[in-house]
Amino acid sequence: MNAIYKSEAGRAAIQARYQELVRRWPVAVEQLHIPTREGDTFVLASGPKDAPPVILLHGSGANSATWLGDIASWATDFRVYAVDMVGEPGGSAESRPVLGSDAVASWLDDVLAGLGISAAAFVGMSLGGWTALDYAVRRPGAVTKLALLCPGGIGKQRFGWIFKNLLDHLFSNHDLRRSAAIVTGLNLTDHAEILDDVTLTFTHFNPRTGKLPIFTDAQLSALTMPVLVIVGADDVMFKSADTARRAQRSIPNATIRVLPGVGHAVLGQTAPVLEFLRT
Repeated sequence: MNAIYKSEAGRAAIQARYQELVRRWPVAVEQLHIPTREGDTFVLASGPKDAPPVILLHGSGANSATWLGDIASWATDFRVYAVDMVGEPGGSAESRPVLGSDAVASWLDDVLAGLGISAAAFVGMSLGGWTALDYAVRRPGAVTKLALLCPGGIGKQRFGWIFKNLLDHLFSNHDLRRSAAIVTGLNLTDHAEILDDVTLTFTHFNPRTGKLPIFTDAQLSALTMPVLVIVGADDVMFKSADTARRAQRSIPNATIRVLPGVGHAVLGQTAPVLEFLRT
């Protein structure tokens, strides 16, 4: 297994920042360590224990701090489990199950079993969106609803996964922070803290490379649960028009939203996702 961090010092810096963000969690939280075939998986659990379960899956080069702005709203009516994806810069094991095989779904089988859940709604962003969609395709009985934010696997991917190849392709001055702003579509001033975190992460972290497997029309057509797809019209990672078109054509019970002027980082969707989960 290749190291996901470039150095031990880099690992320490990323983990220290993550713990700082976890301490900001705005609602009561349980920190869980779930044993799986891929190693321990770190989960932040909030909300009433008897409420309907929702699984959150963040994107590449991220962790469950992704959901800091959403969790207080979603945890009112739901038992929300923010799962740190294995192989990403969070609190879970560094193993990377092979995408396109049953390995990722098998890992999620272990996560749900460890949480005592047989089925849940899923909310996934980017790589997490691909992962949630892959699970719905392979384990349709375990997914009650599916909310996908800038998901991979539906529309064509412009560059290799996720930041590294795109940054290398677009920029030669190694200004990672400014490059990250263009890739994510975020403003250097308004989203300074987020971009600082992205810069810290990709200074020290080795992301997955290569393109995500694309789901077939037949796989998408077999999904029967309600699906919400939200994409940014200006996403430089995935072709949003392609994502919207294929989702609308192939997913039977899909709601599609294309956000004008928004890039790959789809933020501020707390209320629309909550409405979808409630209905």
